[in-house]
Amino acid sequence: MRVNVLLFATLKDIIGQNRLSITLPDDATVEEVKHALAALYPALEAHIAVAVAAVNQEYAFASDAVRDGDEVAFFPPVSGGSGSYPEIFRLAGEPVSADELMAAVTIPATGAVCIFSGMVRGETARSGEQLKTEHLEYEAYEPMALAKMRQVAAEIRERWPLVQGIAIVQRVGRLEVGQNTILIACSSGHRDQGCFEAARYGIDRLKEIVPVWKKEVRLDGAAWVEGAYHPTPQDRR
Repeated sequence: MRVNVLLFATLKDIIGQNRLSITLPDDATVEEVKHALAALYPALEAHIAVAVAAVNQEYAFASDAVRDGDEVAFFPPVSGGSGSYPEIFRLAGEPVSADELMAAVTIPATGAVCIFSGMVRGETARSGEQLKTEHLEYEAYEPMALAKMRQVAAEIRERWPLVQGIAIVQRVGRLEVGQNTILIACSSGHRDQGCFEAARYGIDRLKEIVPVWKKEVRLDGAAWVEGAYHPTPQDRR
C-alpha cells in the first residue's frame, strides 16, 4: 500500500520537502512509517523517533494501523464548541484587530470579554544569554490545527459553561517584533463567569495540542522552537 506523508518544521527542513508518498506492507503501523522514513532519510532518524504523529488529521500512536491512501503527518511537539454562541477559529496571514475580535464574540447578554494576545519578543533570555530576534516565521498543519482549535473551545465549554463567545486566531507566516502572534477572546455575562480562566486555558491548551510551530530568525542564524509536550490518547476527540 501507499501512504501520503506530511512533514513539518524541523523535519521538513531536514529533507527539503514537506510531502512525499511511500510504499509500506499492508499491515503497517505508525511506528513502521517512522522506520521507513528513517531508512529513506537517515538524517531524520533522531527527529522522527520523537516526532508527534497524526493519521488523517487526528493524533496517532506507535501501534495504530495505517491504511492505503492515509495521510500520515509528523511534527515536533507543539511550541469546537456547540450551541448558539459565536465561535471563530482562524489561521490568519494578515494582522488581526482585537477590537473586531471582541465585537465578534459579544452578544447582547455579554458583560465581560477577556482577550489574550501573544507578541513577538525582540529579546529572549536563554541559557544565560540575551538573544535578539529579528523576526518569527509561523507554520501550521492547517486542517488539523483548525480541528484542534475547535477541540480547545469544546474543552473550555465543558469547564466553564457560562462562557459565551470564543475566538482563537493564530497568525501564520512572517511576523515582525512587536506584532501579535495569537489572539484568544472569551466572553461571558459577568467577569466572574469564567472568561479570564477560559482565555488562560485556551492559550495553554493551544500550545499543547494545536499543531503550529515557529522559527526564530536571528542575526546569527535561525532555528525552529520545539515544545516538550507529547499528546496522549486522552487528547483525541
